[in-house]
Amino acid sequence: MFKAAIITASDKGAAGLREDKSGAVVREICEQYGYEVIFYKILPDERDVIADELRRLCDEGVAELVFTTGGTGFSPRDCTPEATLDVAERLAPGISEAMRYSSLNITKRAMLSRGVSVLRKGTLIVNLPGSPKAVRENLTFVMPELAHGLAVLTGKAQECAAPETK
Repeated sequence: MFKAAIITASDKGAAGLREDKSGAVVREICEQYGYEVIFYKILPDERDVIADELRRLCDEGVAELVFTTGGTGFSPRDCTPEATLDVAERLAPGISEAMRYSSLNITKRAMLSRGVSVLRKGTLIVNLPGSPKAVRENLTFVMPELAHGLAVLTGKAQECAAPETK
C-alpha cells in the first residue's frame, strides 16, 4: 500500500470560508484504490507556502503520492502549477496530458487546466482541478495506472514494459 497526501489550494478554504469538497473526493478515491491517506491540509493560494509544503512532504518521505487540488486555472491567484514546478526534479507530463485528454471528452474547458505532474525524490506530485466533479473525472481516469508508476519510482518494480501476449 502506498501513502498519499492531499493539499487543497484555496484562499477561502484556508480562511474557513468554504468547505473543501474537492479534497474529500480525492481522499475517497485514494481510499477506494487502497492508498493510505496520511496527510491533508488546506493552504492559501501562495506559491511559496505551497512549494514549501510540497518540498517537505517529498524530502521527508511522508508520502509516495501527493495530490493537490485547486489553483490550476487562469485566476491571478492560481499558482499551484508554478509552486509544483518550483520543487520538481523531473517532469511526468503524461499524467496531466492524459487527464486533459480524458476531460476534453466531457468539456472543452479542460484545455484551460494548467495542472502539471512531477517527481521529487521518491514522490509523485499530481495537480488536480479545484472542482469536485473534475477531480472525480480526472482521478478515475488515471488512478488505475499510478500504482505501477509508483512501484517503479520506489524500486518495488523494475519493468515498465507490458507483458507480452501470445
